[in-house]
Amino acid sequence: MTNRPVPGDPRDGTRFDVIIRNGRWFDGTGATSAIRNLGIRGGRVAVVSIDPLDETGCPQVLDASGKWVMPGMLDIHTHYDVEVLLSPGLPESVRHGVTSVFLGSCSLSAVHADPSDAGDLFGRVEAIPRRHVVDTLTQSKTWTSAHEYIEAIEALPLGPNVSSFLGHSDIRSARMGLDRATRKEVAPTQAELDAMAAMLEEALDAGFVGLSTQELLFDKLDGDLCRSRTLPSTYATRKERRRLGAILRRRGRALQAGPDVARPQSMVALALSSVGLFRRPLKVSLLSAADVKATPAAAHLFPAMAKAINALGGDFRWQHLPVPFEVYADGIDLPVFEEFGSGAEALHLSNQIEERRALLADVDYRRRFRADYDKKYGPRVWHRDFFDAEIVECPDTSVIGKTFGQVGVDRGGVHPVDAFLDLVVEHGTKVRWRTTISNHRPAVLDRFAADPGIQLGFSDAGAHLRNMAFYNFGLRLLRRVQDAERAGTPFMSVERAVHRLTGELADWYRLDAGHLRIGDRADVVVIDPAHLDATLDAYAECPVPEYDGLSRMVNRNEDAVSAVFVGGECVVRDGVPTPVLGVRRTGTFLRASPPDRMWDSVT
Repeated sequence: MTNRPVPGDPRDGTRFDVIIRNGRWFDGTGATSAIRNLGIRGGRVAVVSIDPLDETGCPQVLDASGKWVMPGMLDIHTHYDVEVLLSPGLPESVRHGVTSVFLGSCSLSAVHADPSDAGDLFGRVEAIPRRHVVDTLTQSKTWTSAHEYIEAIEALPLGPNVSSFLGHSDIRSARMGLDRATRKEVAPTQAELDAMAAMLEEALDAGFVGLSTQELLFDKLDGDLCRSRTLPSTYATRKERRRLGAILRRRGRALQAGPDVARPQSMVALALSSVGLFRRPLKVSLLSAADVKATPAAAHLFPAMAKAINALGGDFRWQHLPVPFEVYADGIDLPVFEEFGSGAEALHLSNQIEERRALLADVDYRRRFRADYDKKYGPRVWHRDFFDAEIVECPDTSVIGKTFGQVGVDRGGVHPVDAFLDLVVEHGTKVRWRTTISNHRPAVLDRFAADPGIQLGFSDAGAHLRNMAFYNFGLRLLRRVQDAERAGTPFMSVERAVHRLTGELADWYRLDAGHLRIGDRADVVVIDPAHLDATLDAYAECPVPEYDGLSRMVNRNEDAVSAVFVGGECVVRDGVPTPVLGVRRTGTFLRASPPDRMWDSVT
């Protein structure tokens, strides 16, 4: 294949738009890598050759000697639904080699809900400032359907390619109204159920990759109308879920779902829904496989469940962030506090500063908080250990570098909860601290990264702007793979790692992306493996002009990525966005291709 003449091969004298020479080429299939020369023309790979290419008239020649040339990575779990409208170049992802992103995760999309409801859906769950969600959609929303939404997205100067799920909470609130959609006693009428089904069918016709839903009960609504209720999809009836699932099954599209961590039966039911037997398997991707500190034994469950479900004829995957899940918080503003009652009480008052301060100082409240904190058993996300929570910023500099637990010890044996709350009452959000919630054991991370029942993604890019930054998760995985090879303890080849971050994901979701063969999209990343180093873990912040200069956590490791091309256009050079990014459209909306055949009916 690599020497096959094609139109535009230098042997017919046709000029290339870009030549990338002498790089270690990965095609995104997991095949053995090799030193090759790539010629790009018209946004596609025109030739992959052992022999040097004729560079005559080529406006851009990149020498990739000693570097890796691979397909652009896919990020299958982002919350860029608002940011893409404000800053369509999405530079924080693209600069780290991500050339295709998925919107619409966790039951949240910006297709059908009105701006105010969308603000309530995104604001608290994803920690995206509600006012900016409302204002952006009020000014930008011209669409009333999925087809029109895609047209609006494609009219933007996209940096990366974009695909999307349709959000279950989005269509539920649009059809039922946010208030009715978040009441346990209210089921959708037949007309409302028919309308939701029609919305899903229309989105799949347009090319959406599937539906996202959420059953997790600590994701709460923002705003005043339904504040602190759980997301609309958590109220869905069994009939409703079956109706929507049947559409996805028949059409071979994916269900992304978040089970309720407090109810293991939720996870089991969603996983089993993938099983086909006498019908088409339902593609199911669950959130998420993680080595959670709070429940370390669960690390054995995720791969075993995927293997069992797929052995029964399912098409099931877990989503997994292949790096330590380190989070930062300003005071008590961190979503994990939503998982228990006293924490949710405080977050309910996020817009009422004095009321919140009074609550945190209240003796009875503190008693409730300590009781919640001391419950160490049962499914949960946060391990609830303030001895494992380091203070990194505070007006009281004497506590910086210490844990809240240690501060309590220094203050004469104060309970860790009281040490934490005392500092938050005194300093509010000026107390910044960090902890690692999951993925802290390298051996487990390696096992997950190589498991075929686990998909690599779940970056949450565009959300939780002050809490975490995983924009470079792919680079960090590649570093770990390379380091293991060098140490003589490989857990996966570099070729396999590239495949897992690119072609494997594109193929499962049926997208034209993730490969770098003749005729494929010229979405290319050139990586300098010598700089896959400790700089990938560095902390950095950068203001977001579109969010009134809010300082968000980002990643900065310019030396690792030599170049990024989207559709054959260079959008990043030496880790820095080029003037093209976000000014000229280089990406497109990637539509999911239909399966080989449609199933006429499902049970």
